[in-house]
Amino acid sequence: MGGRGGGSHRRLSACSPKASFGEPDATNSALATREQDEADAPASADLTPAPEPGSLLFVLVRVLVIEDNEDLRLAIGGSLRGAGFAVDSVGDLPQADEALTVNAYDCAVFDRMLPSGDSLAYVRRNRPSVPVLFLTARDSVADRIAGLEHGDDYLVKPFAMDELTARVRSLCRRVSASLPPVLRCGDLEIDVGRRAVRRAGVLLTVTPKEFMVLELLVLRQGAPVSRTELVEYAWDEHVAPASNVLAGVIKQLRKKLREPEMIRTVRDHGYTIGPA
Repeated sequence: MGGRGGGSHRRLSACSPKASFGEPDATNSALATREQDEADAPASADLTPAPEPGSLLFVLVRVLVIEDNEDLRLAIGGSLRGAGFAVDSVGDLPQADEALTVNAYDCAVFDRMLPSGDSLAYVRRNRPSVPVLFLTARDSVADRIAGLEHGDDYLVKPFAMDELTARVRSLCRRVSASLPPVLRCGDLEIDVGRRAVRRAGVLLTVTPKEFMVLELLVLRQGAPVSRTELVEYAWDEHVAPASNVLAGVIKQLRKKLREPEMIRTVRDHGYTIGPA
């Protein structure tokens, strides 16, 4: 899975869950600026099951938004980030194609009509390996059927932001359900569903960034993972932290995992994890 952001800040007032939006103007906008909360705080509680006592639970999944209207694109991105998702936003199909090629996403939200053409035709032709939600003002039965045949969900404009968020969350859960329920490395256990970490049976408190870094290391245990891979997995694209911030996350993980040490530095490459 990909990577993901936490926090509850909303950038635009238009991102209120009750806000609704109509069909955007046919504007060929440039690639939108990515934004991300820097705070390593848990996402909203409604994204996860009720926490066990003393545990820190959160959802950190990555969504690609393809929308040519800049105001709507920023509003959708801001609302999804406010709900705890990491979001990359682009304005047309060529940028979407590049993003889907180089990054891993848990869901893609396509505006139906884009400057380069009908996104449904793009999805039908390329069959991206990610759940797809279409946004459109085309609400005929035939359009709905076509959208559900070639995508995973279909939301007609105008729509409420809370409904869009709920639908994206539902699609992302399908991806999460395909992961092993528990990842193990020696006496370390990562409960993917509950987003909880234990070592030798002891529940550890970790931040969202720490969880994502640890999750990727365990998924690739025994093999070195580069700093670039860890940053791309745990942070939004184009908001990658400075290398010393990643080093800080590793330092905190080592402290919380305690001795004997599991995370090892691979000189001139990155990090690896293995049983102590």
